[in-house]
Amino acid sequence: MEQVWSSSHQLDEASLLRAIKALTDECAPDDPVALFEQASAFDSTGHPDRAVALYQRALAGGLSGVRRRRATIQLASSLRNLGRPSDSVALLRAELAAPSDELDDAVRAFLALALVDAGHEREAVALALSALARHLPRYQRSLVNYAREIDGS
Repeated sequence: MEQVWSSSHQLDEASLLRAIKALTDECAPDDPVALFEQASAFDSTGHPDRAVALYQRALAGGLSGVRRRRATIQLASSLRNLGRPSDSVALLRAELAAPSDELDDAVRAFLALALVDAGHEREAVALALSALARHLPRYQRSLVNYAREIDGS
């Protein structure tokens, strides 16, 4: 799977979809990892409408580890792209409570996008600034304080 994804930038849409399908066809039809990979392929080729149900099935089927978190982020992004920002916000808010990992800021970034689409721009900016503050060599405290001020908290 990783080999296909690492060369995906060289593949056209149809080739990527065929390559992922060929690999996932070797798995059981309800394999959560295979469902996640199929959903990811649809998502990355501009078909979020075809990805949503597959992400949901993968998550319901017990997808775990970093793939579970990636599936949640990607599902939320697809829902936002399909005009369902409230559903996206709900998923990502719940994900903020998940154990911390390298995808924490991705959760916050996609939540900020969903919040903008849901009409909560100030909260989105505050969330993005707070996430960014951890990565700055200086001004972390100031930026976090300004973010709180923007959000009114």
